[in-house]
Amino acid sequence: MRLMAWPTWRQAMEHALYGPEGFFRRERPADHFRTSVHAGELFATAIGRLADQSGVRTVVDIGAGSGELLAALAKDKPELDLLAVELAARPSGVPPAIGWLPELPVGIGPALVIANEWLDNIPVEVIEVDGDGRPRIVHVDPATGAETLGDPVGGGDAEWLATWWPLDGAEPGFRAEVGRARDSAWAGVVTKVRRAVLVAIDYSHTRDDRPPYGSLAAYQDGRSVRPVPDGTRDLTAHVALDSCAAAGEAAGATGTVLTTQEHALRRLGIDAGLPPRELATSDPPAYVEALSRTSQAAELVDRAGLGGFTWLVQAVGTQIPAVLSSLGR
Repeated sequence: MRLMAWPTWRQAMEHALYGPEGFFRRERPADHFRTSVHAGELFATAIGRLADQSGVRTVVDIGAGSGELLAALAKDKPELDLLAVELAARPSGVPPAIGWLPELPVGIGPALVIANEWLDNIPVEVIEVDGDGRPRIVHVDPATGAETLGDPVGGGDAEWLATWWPLDGAEPGFRAEVGRARDSAWAGVVTKVRRAVLVAIDYSHTRDDRPPYGSLAAYQDGRSVRPVPDGTRDLTAHVALDSCAAAGEAAGATGTVLTTQEHALRRLGIDAGLPPRELATSDPPAYVEALSRTSQAAELVDRAGLGGFTWLVQAVGTQIPAVLSSLGR
């Protein structure tokens, strides 16, 4: 294969993740990486409380994986209407009350719409500054992960970089990941819902703290591995959620909150404090159960781990619940 016959990273990721034999069509994400829904049922408890605070009876999970979040909600709050949006086929163990569709239908609402680690798997173009200071598109060999630089970046990608990830004067080897497709995907969610509170949850960065060498990463069998777009591993990159927020507002969202998962979950009553010691004597089983909840909560709010996720909260046709609206932009 000639070098320039290699696809760009965005093309390679699209095929590796969502092609006919792509990672998300045939793999169970929980086998490869751990996220909030795998830490126990407390995350679902918090989402259920947010649904109550939002005054809705419908919860939609975009990029639902194996349906863990909605299955926990179905157990905890059976009065809710639950819909999973996921390209992969419905797993056999998902409760029958949960709807399962490959894409978000138009006109959803009133609803709480959750996109937990969805945007980070939307493919991006990878850009690298060459020896002459020019940002160029990176091409990749899908079989090996070897890379080469292609054409200088131009058009809409260049405009997005100038606004959200400027590379003027950047040193050779500095990288960026173009988030235009993610902006478009989030704006698409905004335009499809009728009345909803929308929450995107991802590891992210802002214009003031973009990683100089990008954040492209891969996970396989619970380990961090070299990014190779061969369909065997999860491919991800942190999300420019400030750019997604602006795209959501341009599409009609009202109100924006950007906060950490730690702050959001604490507001929703997730407490990592230890249970009282006297409970160990008065009710040992309750003490053990309380310790388990504490362990779950600690993992969810740990700012060096899951608590470091950013929550982008926006609203369409309604208001952001007061429990979160005071957390800032």
